[in-house]
Amino acid sequence: MDERELDVVGVRDVGPDTVAIDFETPEAFDAQPGQFVKLTLTVDGEDVSRFYTISSPTVAETFEITVGIDPDGELAPQLGALEAGDGVRIAGPFGSDYYEGESRVVVLAGGPGVGPAVGIAERALDDGNEAAVVYQDDTPVHEDRLDALAEAGAFVRVVGADEDLTDHVGEAVDGGGQVFIYGFADFLDAATEALEAAGVDTDDAKVENFG
Repeated sequence: MDERELDVVGVRDVGPDTVAIDFETPEAFDAQPGQFVKLTLTVDGEDVSRFYTISSPTVAETFEITVGIDPDGELAPQLGALEAGDGVRIAGPFGSDYYEGESRVVVLAGGPGVGPAVGIAERALDDGNEAAVVYQDDTPVHEDRLDALAEAGAFVRVVGADEDLTDHVGEAVDGGGQVFIYGFADFLDAATEALEAAGVDTDDAKVENFG
């Protein structure tokens, strides 16, 4: 999708210093959970752009991104202050490491990686498939959706930032499935080590490095 201005449908708190923003879905916007979009706002006369991963299971009428609000960030505070009816310039979707109807998904998420994690897991369950999520964060967000996933039969583990991932990842991959890893570089390294300890070939994992 070429860049176009989309209206905000709603903004809501989903955890500490974190909001979910829903946008209207334009025509010909064919996106899957795990892909990302480029958002651009004009701040102090300058265009500022950032990439955010889609966190909704579908994009039928609206689609969602999850934004952590760093008060010193260039763009996040402005995104957090958006209201319904505001316009944001958006391009995309981008990315090739997304859900493609796999019969079982195992999503390892660090920090902001929880956005695509809940979207992929929800979509998998809606499609009649299985899902496992291991999410590492000291201040978890989207807890209501994680709880709903667990109640619907998904394997869900939320672990602290200093907690070892090995046992949790080992349990998550015990049933096989396509592995996804979303998060910053340090988390990707830790998740990869945990997968290798569980005997998983990490070359087949779908990975998105947030920086």
